[in-house]
Amino acid sequence: MDHFQQIRLLEALLFASDKPLAPEVLAERLPDGADVPALLEELRGLYANRGVVLTHVGDGWAFRTADDLAPHMTLEREVPRKLSRAAIETLAIVAYHQPVTRAEIEEIRGVALSRGTIDTLLEAGWIRPKGRRRAPGKPVTWGTTPAFLDHFGLEDLTALPGIEELKAAGLLDLRPGAGALAMRQEDAVEEGEDADREEEDEREAFLENDEVFEALETDEQIALDD
Repeated sequence: MDHFQQIRLLEALLFASDKPLAPEVLAERLPDGADVPALLEELRGLYANRGVVLTHVGDGWAFRTADDLAPHMTLEREVPRKLSRAAIETLAIVAYHQPVTRAEIEEIRGVALSRGTIDTLLEAGWIRPKGRRRAPGKPVTWGTTPAFLDHFGLEDLTALPGIEELKAAGLLDLRPGAGALAMRQEDAVEEGEDADREEEDEREAFLENDEVFEALETDEQIALDD
């Protein structure tokens, strides 16, 4: 094999390898008596000032892109990040129960809420602080943003799927308690009914206490008259 063919073979070996090749490894593939160091230096000279150069990497040699072209080789692209289950549940709670505090989200989900979950939704631009609740500690309340409506194709919050729609889609039967995420209207009705029952119970209890009080007053008056 002549000198030119040795250069070609050396070039092919380095090009086909996925890792740097040591001179000893190259010598095993080249004809006996080939001056591997000299061939490498000659090949490096042939690739000087090109987009791909021959570089000495550790104990081996490999083709690499030229350093000065590195800024032009950078490729930037947006990779959509899949929301975690916790983030999806949190977003649903905020959408249907806003304005809602962190503690209320945790109470509905039944587990502690990691800070990363809120950060993910904030970075997506789907939730934002709505103010502070007039309660001890003045906790921050959260609500959805116009970007949330735009992303999900909603005109306003009243366009959120109702209970029947979610049931038809099978989203309320995924696990126990999952349906509570989309039951704002039903919750409001139940809360109203509970409030009416509590008010009626209080009124009845008041009347009973009032009757007892009147009876006691009558007994005491009779005793004094005697």
